[in-house]
Amino acid sequence: MITPQEIKKQCLNWWKELLLYIMAGEEFFPRSITRIGKITAKDILLKLAEHKVAIAELQKGASTYGYSIEMSEKNFDKIGFQTIPSSIVIPSLDVYLRITRKRSELDIFTRNLHYIETAMPRLLAWAKNNPLRLISHNTWSDTVKVCQYFIGNPRPNLYIRELPINVHTKYIEENKDLLRSLLDTVLPESAINSEEKTFEKRYGLKIAEPLIRIRFLDTSLAYNKVLTDISIPLTTFSRLNCPCKRLFVTENKMNFLTLPQLPDSIALWSGGGFNVSYLKDIPWLKNVQSFYWGDLDAQGLQILNQFRSYYPSTISLLMNWDTFHRYTHLFKEGTPAPLQFLPNLTADEYSLYQHLQENNLRLEQERIPHPDSLRIFTPFLSRY
Repeated sequence: MITPQEIKKQCLNWWKELLLYIMAGEEFFPRSITRIGKITAKDILLKLAEHKVAIAELQKGASTYGYSIEMSEKNFDKIGFQTIPSSIVIPSLDVYLRITRKRSELDIFTRNLHYIETAMPRLLAWAKNNPLRLISHNTWSDTVKVCQYFIGNPRPNLYIRELPINVHTKYIEENKDLLRSLLDTVLPESAINSEEKTFEKRYGLKIAEPLIRIRFLDTSLAYNKVLTDISIPLTTFSRLNCPCKRLFVTENKMNFLTLPQLPDSIALWSGGGFNVSYLKDIPWLKNVQSFYWGDLDAQGLQILNQFRSYYPSTISLLMNWDTFHRYTHLFKEGTPAPLQFLPNLTADEYSLYQHLQENNLRLEQERIPHPDSLRIFTPFLSRY
């Protein structure tokens, strides 16, 4: 038989639906709970004491919270007609709120709904799809200020901190997920770069750009022939148009810092790992011979595959079977990675990738003794 706790659980299941009824101005109550559990003759005959306790608990709950118990007669074999509960009726919103203890949440919902109806009714369609957010999010006056600003100033080309909106400086950063959902609803398509997931890029804001660190391995290429190791924003780097012939991209910073001086060459470090994505679609790099030097593990070869998708002629350095066999003693356990199809690897590179992935092996290129790496590295480069 149903208990007062189970009545509360069923009532809580109605919560979202109730909010939608309130938004629509429709009556939700009275409501009945008809699935109250099967009562058998055995329950009455052999478990009479437990049956009476269950009935008493329901009656006590009815007295405390105000729901009503509808009774009906049922004819049982052997014991004949008995009066048993058939449904629980929640007659009103007030009774529902006593059962669920949702009164304070409903007050928040009602207050925020009224504010949205008054201050920005165009958000009502969004609210109907997200009624619970009117409770979990309770700073709607600031939220509406942000929405109104972007409606009046689409794609403002400012940093978030520069926006002339009377909200605290981190408000937008702390509520990006909610604001994205709202702005996608209220802004015209022309104000949204729908292909961008980053909040700033999606709505035309400035963003702190990644820095690309450059070493000019040929000092004649350096700015004033003095600044041989610099970091510049990505957009500036994309316009650099350096007259070099060779580009070396390394996964590890120490490898980047210890590359030898080489004519007509520069080296890049974009933050390591899959941050090579920053180097995608740099026009002047298409005219440069690129080399990639990454760790010898599954992820390193995945990154090589990724970088080659940008610059197909990229040559890998020390990411081959020869390096594997020469430094087998330096390999450690790697980070597990699912096997992927990597179409931009050579046949030998892909077979090495499979071996490293299957056996979860990793050689950080920094573990190769520096004199060894130079002896292997410099003659290799001399062919180009």
